[in-house]
Amino acid sequence: MKTVPLIAAAAIARRVRELGAAIADDYRGRPLTLVGVLNGAFIFTADLSRAVDVGHTVTFVRAASYGERVVSSAEVTLDPIDVETVAGRDVVLVEDIVDTGRTAIRIVAALASAGATSVKICSLLDKPERRVVDVVPDYVGFTVDDRFVVGYGLDYAQRYRSLDHIALLDPSPTS
Repeated sequence: MKTVPLIAAAAIARRVRELGAAIADDYRGRPLTLVGVLNGAFIFTADLSRAVDVGHTVTFVRAASYGERVVSSAEVTLDPIDVETVAGRDVVLVEDIVDTGRTAIRIVAALASAGATSVKICSLLDKPERRVVDVVPDYVGFTVDDRFVVGYGLDYAQRYRSLDHIALLDPSPTS
C-alpha cells in the first residue's frame, strides 16, 4: 500500500501549538492531567504536552478497536485507568482521531468513574461523518473526511506511525 500526503508536518506543528495554548488558557491554576490514548496518540500527546505551558502531568491509557483492519470492530478494549493519576484532577483526554466516538465515550466514562473532576477531549483529527455515539471533541486539530488516514502516530497494522505528516492510505498496489 502507498500513502498520499494529506496534512503537512508544519501544519500539524502549528495546530498543536494553538491547541496547547488554548488548553493552557482554559486550565491555568488548575490541577491538569493529559491522558493520551495508546498507541495512536503517543506522538500527539508528547508534542501537545510541550505546547501546554501550564503545570500538568501526563499519563496514558491503552485502548483498541481496529486491530489490523481499516474499519473499527465496534468493540473497544480498554486497560484499567490508574485512579491515582486522575482522581481530583481536570483531565484532557488526548485522542489521535475521533471517528465513531465509541473509544472516546468509553474512556471518558472510565475517567469519570476514576474520580476525574472534569474530562474534555482533545483530538488531533475529527471524523464527524462516522460518528455513531453522541460525542464532540472539545479541542480539534483538523476535521477530515471519511477516509483511512495514517501517520503522526496513526497506523495501519502497526505501520506508518513514524510519518511526520498525516497521509491517506491508498490500498491500491504500489507500482
